[in-house]
Amino acid sequence: MSFVNTLKQWDEAVACFERGDSAASLGTFLDIQEKNSKIVFNVGCLHLINKNLDAAEKAFDGSIGKDGHLAVAFFQRALTFYKKERYEESLADFQHAFRELRGNQLIDYKPLGLRYKLYACEVLHNMALAHAQLGQWEKAKETILTALNLRTESKLSHIDRGLECILKQKVFEPVEVPAKVLFKPNKNYVAELEKKDYLGKAKVVSSIVFQDDFSGFAPLQPQDISVAPHRALEEGEPHTVLFEFVPETSDELAVVPGNIVFVLNSGEDNWASVIFNERRGLVPYNFLERLEITLSSKQDQSCQIEESSLCVVKVHFTYTITMCMVPGLPYTTTLEKISNKLGLPAMAITLSYAHLDSGKIVIDEDTRMEDVWSCVHNGRLTLWCDLKEGMSEQLQSQNQLMALHSYESSTPEDLEFHQGDTILLLCKVNEDWFEGQCNGKVGIFPASFVEEVPMKDK
Repeated sequence: MSFVNTLKQWDEAVACFERGDSAASLGTFLDIQEKNSKIVFNVGCLHLINKNLDAAEKAFDGSIGKDGHLAVAFFQRALTFYKKERYEESLADFQHAFRELRGNQLIDYKPLGLRYKLYACEVLHNMALAHAQLGQWEKAKETILTALNLRTESKLSHIDRGLECILKQKVFEPVEVPAKVLFKPNKNYVAELEKKDYLGKAKVVSSIVFQDDFSGFAPLQPQDISVAPHRALEEGEPHTVLFEFVPETSDELAVVPGNIVFVLNSGEDNWASVIFNERRGLVPYNFLERLEITLSSKQDQSCQIEESSLCVVKVHFTYTITMCMVPGLPYTTTLEKISNKLGLPAMAITLSYAHLDSGKIVIDEDTRMEDVWSCVHNGRLTLWCDLKEGMSEQLQSQNQLMALHSYESSTPEDLEFHQGDTILLLCKVNEDWFEGQCNGKVGIFPASFVEEVPMKDK
């Protein structure tokens, strides 16, 4: 079975579950021939909802077999053992789930498609309950006190009630994963399954004809116009999307790098109201980069908007980036744009370009930028970027991160790495996501999966 068919059935099974048809959802999941750990986990959750504990245990065994570091699968299998009154096996799985947290207070599975946070304190809460069922009250008390110390949110008050019960040597209810959550397939992959009209409907942006709505291919017809009024971009300012954004609410809009959106307004909360493909929604403003548009007036008393002929600039660094620029920019502006894109200080890098006669030439304050921009061919320019002498070690020591957990990419933009890998931080996309370089690759990754390398190790 192809990946596309697996994705279609996975998405269909989740849709059935969300409509309340658990039987159809389970049947669709079971029909998938090539099941990954997430799909098998979903099968186990559905069996657990149906109270088919033997089938649930078998499914969670399969999920763990495919991904031995999936802490939430150990947590669910532990709950299955607990419901079957196999408390020793339940305790062992809760302990394994806690080890897979690797010292973190929680694991947020949202980036992987599961809207659930596995808290270390709740794993310890259930571990204490297993000790209590085995009559090990001292260990239960010790474990629940550790859970209290790791509690991060006041809403986790059930841990306090657990302590009260243990002090009275009474058992209590375990914490369970909500029955309504399942691993969902990546939204971007699912969106690619649908047929798309990439050309869309033509739309007049600028015209010398007042109220011109014609968008066909016929030539402009002569008009008796003495003065044609200026028609500006009434649909907002054009921006390029820099990073992928996956919406979480109906008010937000899905975009991917390279999309051109029109910003209607932006507020101090970093959200921008945009239009894309005739749809309107919210996108983080720091995910966008403004396109340069210039206005020129004509002496014959008519005005029109002219979009600057943008040039695609490719910059070879330790990795390669591309960006749009207006040909003819001065040296300082060009250097600033490239340094911002790389996330490096302008004073730390040196630019150069290739000339047919002279080979590679360094660009500095004394360089005639006309010579640089004259190398544009077919709307493209290639530059090279190098760190100045002595800056490489200094910058790397300031931007090195250590991977706390392995991260498996789910989209082409993700950066995949393993626990213990060193990652060079390129920029912070937002509070939750970073962009970095590891093993010769560049991509984005969750900030919670890394930590700064201590100074003594740099």
